[in-house]
Amino acid sequence: MNVDFQLSKPASEARIVVAMSGGVDSSVVAALAARSGAEVIGVTLQLYDHGEAVGRSKTCCAGRDIYDARTVAEKLGFAHYVFDYESRFRDSVIERFADEYAKGRTPIPCVSCNQSVKFTDLLGLARDLGADCLATGHYVRRVMGPAGAELHRAADPARDQSYFLFATTQEQLDFIRFPLGDLPKSAVRDIARELELVVADKPDSQDICFVPNGDYAAVVKKVRPEAAQEGEIVDLSGAVLGRHKGLIHFTVGQRRGLEIGGQAEPLYVVRLEPEARRVVVGPKSALAVGGAILSGLNWLGEGQRDGLSAKVRSMARPAPASFDGSLLRFHAPEYGVAPGQAAVLYEGDRVLGGGWIEETLPFLDEARAAA
Repeated sequence: MNVDFQLSKPASEARIVVAMSGGVDSSVVAALAARSGAEVIGVTLQLYDHGEAVGRSKTCCAGRDIYDARTVAEKLGFAHYVFDYESRFRDSVIERFADEYAKGRTPIPCVSCNQSVKFTDLLGLARDLGADCLATGHYVRRVMGPAGAELHRAADPARDQSYFLFATTQEQLDFIRFPLGDLPKSAVRDIARELELVVADKPDSQDICFVPNGDYAAVVKKVRPEAAQEGEIVDLSGAVLGRHKGLIHFTVGQRRGLEIGGQAEPLYVVRLEPEARRVVVGPKSALAVGGAILSGLNWLGEGQRDGLSAKVRSMARPAPASFDGSLLRFHAPEYGVAPGQAAVLYEGDRVLGGGWIEETLPFLDEARAAA
């Protein structure tokens, strides 16, 4: 299989830098780049000493993954370099993640990582290496439109990663390539098996790379011990229903772990009040959100604001919405929306941009508004 890397010169005269995590996706990207006839350089960023922290290797930052990336590069016959970005990753991703949780927000660290280390620092490295483009293993499509490169959802909706890439700037999009955007995962593994790559059947990483076993609270407590202070669980009227062992154990929309019995209906986390160390709970109806105020906006849509849909979780279906430049309004109530999450806006499959949710607004339908 051959892929068009949309180079401005013949492939035989071009240089492609490939971001290699040690997984099957980026390894196949490297193979496709090599097959194009271009000179390929593989780059792996050492971001976190995961072996020491959690004693396992199924994440993008483990020593085993660096070894696998190097093994693939040697088999395919191109240079491979490892760069130490551990301190940068800690400052821009891990510290921010802990701070956001300590503030009662719901952070999305993979967006922060793409926004800083991967698509800023790595892109700079690629340019320093004289690359004509940087290729990654993300499942998203780069489509040439009337005004230039556009960002679109992957052809395989089950693998689509466009939600995590909303902060990609136009300048970055002009330089980055996503060769897997049109492929299902099964085809990617078939290519790896055909080439007898050591990573062909390597399991996909399921957790955030620096969070062992999905235990976010343990990571936050280690970085920000003060965030584990106990407090009250109260209902919407302020009545105390119980106590908790730290806000870091809760996110908006959560139902499990409250340990409150004897209620007429199930209770959910409606909001977190970090200054008072309170967890506020209520019925599911109290979670209905009609809008959100966004900050840190990145916009790729050339002024488009109508006929949009929005996602506030990576695996959610885009919901019909409108946007005026700062206020996002949902046409129907959305649930489990929290400050700190990303809101990503689409026109069909095209990513128009997005931002960070600073504040949510309750949903009021016409009947309630009239009353």
